[in-house]
Amino acid sequence: MPLKPKTAKESMAVLTEFVLPNDTNTLSNLMGGRLLHWMDIAAAITAHRHCGRVVVTASVNNVSFNQPIRLGEIVTLKAKISRAFTSSMEVFIDVWVENTFSGEQKKCNEAIYTFVAVDQSGNPIDVPPLIPETPEEKQRYDSALRRRQLSLILAGKMKPDDATELKALFFPKA
Repeated sequence: MPLKPKTAKESMAVLTEFVLPNDTNTLSNLMGGRLLHWMDIAAAITAHRHCGRVVVTASVNNVSFNQPIRLGEIVTLKAKISRAFTSSMEVFIDVWVENTFSGEQKKCNEAIYTFVAVDQSGNPIDVPPLIPETPEEKQRYDSALRRRQLSLILAGKMKPDDATELKALFFPKA
């Protein structure tokens, strides 16, 4: 029986943290490893909510540390499924920082993780399809297939000639 498709908002996870002294490096900036940990948690919750099953981190596809996050700032991570494939899900995490004195919020980092749903024996299982709704969700949904094809080519699991989305990007039909 086919799985019922879901929207990104149905599984979105929001995680908010204060940057405390134990989270920082000697420059009083949030350590990258701590941010990666928070991202993994937010993304795992999102993936679990999407499929309702045990999920495991398959890859960290991209992380952008665009600006430092300072001691005492409030960090909010917003994780959403950007695309679901057979058993895997790509999760996009946007990281926002809030200055505790001014209240100003700005996007400072982002990441893309891939999770796989597994059964009790650790074998991959099917996940529901995703229905993108907003323009941003549709753009991320479309680009997820290109990222997946590139990843499969680099891993030697797909021949470049079979990467239809990548070929269309680089060699558009006239």
